[in-house]
Amino acid sequence: MPAADHVSVKSNGTKELSSPQTKKELLRFIICGSVDDGKSTLLGRLLCDSGTVPEDQFEEAGTASRVHGTQGDDVDLALLVDGLQAEREQGITIDVAWRHFETNRRRFIAIDTPGHEQYTRNMVVGATAADLALILVDVRKGILTQTRRHSHIASLMGIRHVILAVNKMDLVGHNAAMFQTISDDYKSFASELKFQDVAAVPISALTGENVCSVCGGIPWYDGPTVLELLETTESHRDNAACGFRLPVQWINRPNPDFRGFSGTVASGSIKRGMPVVVCPSGHTSCVRRIVGPSSDLENAVAGQSVTLVLGDEIDVSRGDMIAAAGSPPNTTDHFAAHLIWLDTQPMLPERQYLARFASACAIARISDLTHRIDVNSLNQLAAKTLEMNEIGYCKISLDRRVPFDPYIENRQTGSFVLIDRFTNATVGAGLIGFALRRGGNVIWQEMKVDKSLRAAAIGQKPCVIWLTGLSGAGKSTIADLLEQKLHALGMHTYLLDGDNLRHGLNRDLGFTDPDRVENIRRVAEVAKLMIDAGLIVIVSFISPFRSERQFARSLLEDGEFLEIFIDAPLSVCEERDPKGLYAKARSGKLLNFTGIDSSYERPECPELHIDTTKLPADEAADAIVRTLKTLR
Repeated sequence: MPAADHVSVKSNGTKELSSPQTKKELLRFIICGSVDDGKSTLLGRLLCDSGTVPEDQFEEAGTASRVHGTQGDDVDLALLVDGLQAEREQGITIDVAWRHFETNRRRFIAIDTPGHEQYTRNMVVGATAADLALILVDVRKGILTQTRRHSHIASLMGIRHVILAVNKMDLVGHNAAMFQTISDDYKSFASELKFQDVAAVPISALTGENVCSVCGGIPWYDGPTVLELLETTESHRDNAACGFRLPVQWINRPNPDFRGFSGTVASGSIKRGMPVVVCPSGHTSCVRRIVGPSSDLENAVAGQSVTLVLGDEIDVSRGDMIAAAGSPPNTTDHFAAHLIWLDTQPMLPERQYLARFASACAIARISDLTHRIDVNSLNQLAAKTLEMNEIGYCKISLDRRVPFDPYIENRQTGSFVLIDRFTNATVGAGLIGFALRRGGNVIWQEMKVDKSLRAAAIGQKPCVIWLTGLSGAGKSTIADLLEQKLHALGMHTYLLDGDNLRHGLNRDLGFTDPDRVENIRRVAEVAKLMIDAGLIVIVSFISPFRSERQFARSLLEDGEFLEIFIDAPLSVCEERDPKGLYAKARSGKLLNFTGIDSSYERPECPELHIDTTKLPADEAADAIVRTLKTLR
């Protein structure tokens, strides 16, 4: 994204117009660290001392300094970049800010990211675009957990160059020993990460020492300044080794005579006549035209938005990827990845999430959490879930094959995000390692006798009748009566009861949220097999989460799943308490009990809602039979 022109103020007070459009190399770098380490002040100093602060912005910062500043009559440089009102009032960075500036040698995009732990997700966003990490440490505090977390994320995100800026040296009398201790500690920690180089610089962002120039306050340091390191660090942004990649974002059909495939080139380059392959289908063709914003082009490179017209009429859909025929991407529906969890609600293995890739969307589930990474020690720890801001290594299964490159080779096509299917919140950011090819080799074996033949043999249409509700609402009683009535009508049925299955199939599961998710996944898969056998399956489970009930529904065809909400107020369920479970939960002897210390998500649109405070169990069973007949 090009920067706007800025007014540069020279040392002699004159002004000149500097244009970022000049052909200078661009470096994107992220500024990160813990709260109050001085990130905003450092960035403000870089902008100010490089002479690229717009005049009106400098005047505005001066006005804001008198209200929110911390430097008396002087301009608080942090206010040059802390744009949000909440940031100015709290003195912290919340949003991710992209700041453009330049020197005679290079153009820069500085990505200012939050330091507070709750905004780590914002730091992840910034790290995906950066070539270098400028990590601040307050010399008085040393290396903190958040410093380690940011460093680990930067390494995972493919950043290979680090500048460790040990800030606020003026507050400790420019103590060389304190600087050296922090430098040695950080480099020892960072040696376990994938950084190519780490340069430590003692600075004072407030006074400007060793930021853009040497001020003489730290005579024992004779290394480069922060700006000199920024100007000389090598940039690796083209992903050229992967070859050409164009995620198809839109099928362009303005008239019957034109059919093009639009998107932004993610990596590599393309020219007219070049052979290409469409993934995941594998169809091949060549590029007949490259249509730019205003005219046809001979070639296009990474970052350009173009429309490709192919030489053959092949099937290409939105979400496909057009790639160089000689170096196609991988395709898979099962892969290993590092996952950074961003949501306040913990990650639940086997829950269905929406995965968005560079070119495609798919339904994803975390089939195995191999380990969690301790950001302090980098040890691999056993875990069943990930909490907010934790990093894990896992295996992810998809409902379809998608094209990808390993993240280490191509950031654009090797990353993905996970989205909660009900709230649409982004809950995780993932970095693909490699395909798990075994899953792709397991092919469904077609049989001659199928579900329709089995159902016809017993004269019924199979379906799942899924009873959900709190313990004590009446599910098991109604389910038993329902099966008796269907049996009397000559129906072939089977009843899956939650308590009964915990004696066998699910005896290894507890009652934590991850175990509840796995409990319902297994039941849903068993119910699907019974549907294939032609049976009417009655499922009686609390099944507290909408996502898992939706997963069970998604396994079946339309009309094969009936959600029946067996409803009763919590107070009524406690009064009934047929098994004494509520009393144990209230006394603290039974943990993770639904309705007490574990939530129940009520169905939003069930096929039938039964209030058992108004309808006796026998009549409720009759109501389900009537509903079943109307839907069949």
